[in-house]
Amino acid sequence: MANDNSTNRSFEVELRVPFHDLDPLHIVWHGNYLKYFDIARFALFENAGIDLYAYYQRTGYLFPVIKTSTKYIVPLKYGDLFRCRATVREASIKIVTDFVLRRAEDGEICARGRGEQVALKPPDMEMEFEIPEDIRSALGF
Repeated sequence: MANDNSTNRSFEVELRVPFHDLDPLHIVWHGNYLKYFDIARFALFENAGIDLYAYYQRTGYLFPVIKTSTKYIVPLKYGDLFRCRATVREASIKIVTDFVLRRAEDGEICARGRGEQVALKPPDMEMEFEIPEDIRSALGF
């Protein structure tokens, strides 16, 4: 895992494709790319000093993913070592995170994605119209 420059906006994780992530065609099932993106996103938050569960317990804020998109370019296969980089592009009204997944062996891009999160405050689960300042600050915004 490596941090991008001295900011908290980007972080990369390195993973290996396990057998149980494959589909009947012996390539990574498309839904697992979202799992890889999520692993990178949580690592980025952790690197920025944000533990989302502890934050929820302390403040009551939840940050559900409300939108995702993925472009599949080259399929990953069993045993492939790959790197997934998460980069926060926006953290004002919503948190927008871009993802690039590259095969480690040759750097070829296998998938690109984007996820959007908003802040919700229970018990009414009303959407906040601004990401809390401490979260924005921790992410470098």
